[in-house]
Amino acid sequence: MSPRTRIYRVMVLLSICLFSFKIFGQKDIDIILKARALSQSGKSGEAINHLSNAIGDEGGIRLYTERAEIFIIENDLSGAIRDLNKANSIEEHSGDYGLAKVYALKRDAATSMHHLGMHLGSKFKISEKEIMLEPAFQSVENRPEWRQFWKKEWYSNKEKSISEIEFLTSKGKIEESRSVLNELRKNYPESEDVIYAESLISLGSGKYSESVTFLSGLVGSDPYNEKYLRVLAKAQTGQSNPAGASVTYSKLLESGVADAELFIQRAECYRKTKESDKAIRDLEKYLELYRDDKKALSLAGKVEAESGDNLKALEYFSKNLKLHPNDPDCYVDRANSYFASKSWDWAARDYSMSLDLKPGNAEAWLNKGIAQLSLGKTDNACHDFKRSYSLGNQKASAYIARHCLNK
Repeated sequence: MSPRTRIYRVMVLLSICLFSFKIFGQKDIDIILKARALSQSGKSGEAINHLSNAIGDEGGIRLYTERAEIFIIENDLSGAIRDLNKANSIEEHSGDYGLAKVYALKRDAATSMHHLGMHLGSKFKISEKEIMLEPAFQSVENRPEWRQFWKKEWYSNKEKSISEIEFLTSKGKIEESRSVLNELRKNYPESEDVIYAESLISLGSGKYSESVTFLSGLVGSDPYNEKYLRVLAKAQTGQSNPAGASVTYSKLLESGVADAELFIQRAECYRKTKESDKAIRDLEKYLELYRDDKKALSLAGKVEAESGDNLKALEYFSKNLKLHPNDPDCYVDRANSYFASKSWDWAARDYSMSLDLKPGNAEAWLNKGIAQLSLGKTDNACHDFKRSYSLGNQKASAYIARHCLNK
């Protein structure tokens, strides 16, 4: 078989795998996202039933591990153990981390550490930080088995250095992270982990294009690496490249990352690229899961307003206000929509409500003043312009000079 033929066959197989994931994998992701939304809204029973129905149709390991997590929330540890053992039988070690948590909750430290060790020796291995922050292990962290377990070096020096750089850059400690990187580069000069660490430091330093360059090479060799893609999307956003970021968020969703927040993040990119239909589709997808979410309703309203559908925008903003009647930002959203349609009286009312709740909003004072001026209420408008100016809004000075010097 010629090299060209082998390459062709590999490409065909990869295409088949990706196509299969889009059909079957995406179905599992949708099921998981729905179950999580139900569980987070206090409907764990419905979430379990939703997953159980899907598992009945040849569910994969992710459905079992997801149902196990909800069993843990419901304190049905026996149910969780059954599901996690089932996951292990489908793919070795896929349920071990969950079993470590369950047995920790049962205060069986020895069995918990056994499964944690199996997990750390597998491809599913997560960071030490994630383990240390897991509440389930609080039940065993003072036990001798826990202390003995951590005497073993479960993480290499390279893994520890990467974890430290991730932590330092997240806290804005760029110079300290550079010192760690210098040592890492000496010991592992050709490592992709070093390039990843450099991308984090570039991102934290505001060198977004440099970060994108580092990450583009990494993604080229590992196109669906969640860690790389998440950082790349942040760098592209920082670089004011919403089109590129939307493609990266799409790759994350296509790769099987079960994170509904990605729909919000991609919608924000589509809003910036004026692809309002795509943005609304993503927001509707999110609102199917979290129908009362303030951020999603606000963003949907802004997208509709910017696309020219002010009536639809008002629907979203009014629903948000009904759900969050004491949130000043919700009043500002609707006021801005009224303002854009020159419904001055309604705009002034909503700005007033917002300012009762948050009087330090200089832009709201200015817009309320413009609305009052448009209604012929010059004295009220001048009061608002002066408040806006006193809060640092220089734009108010032009209105004061034009309308209020003799007031």
